Amino acid sequence: MKTTSYYPVLLVADVAASSAFFEAHFGFKSLFASDWYVHLQSLEDESVNLAFVGIDHETVPPEGRKPVSGLILNFEVEDPDAIYSGAQAAGLPILRSLRDEPFGQRHFITADPNGVMIDVIKPIPPSAEYAAQYADEALPN
Repeated sequence: MKTTSYYPVLLVADVAASSAFFEAHFGFKSLFASDWYVHLQSLEDESVNLAFVGIDHETVPPEGRKPVSGLILNFEVEDPDAIYSGAQAAGLPILRSLRDEPFGQRHFITADPNGVMIDVIKPIPPSAEYAAQYADEALPN
């Protein structure tokens, strides 16, 4: 299978709220917007896309009409500290404060108005214990 594009489409109760959140706080622009579906693209990298669909839209099978839960969107960035400061200044919910993890991440977690969790990450060198678990080409330095 040759994939030509890949992006998550998240089922949410309020499509406009999630769209506005990602545009305001994470540098996305709308490529398509309706009251039931929005497709966003990063202003900095056109290969980074994200979409939202209303949970009650007719294209969503009845079995799937549940708002997104148990999902974390990871955004690897160059400066999580600056984004953390911006998130705090904007009054965004901070679910996990900015910290360094022994498994090789400096990160924090916030959430959008529909409860979609967002993990803002910068890879950092892991502890020796965790470094042994990485493939050589994936080891952060």
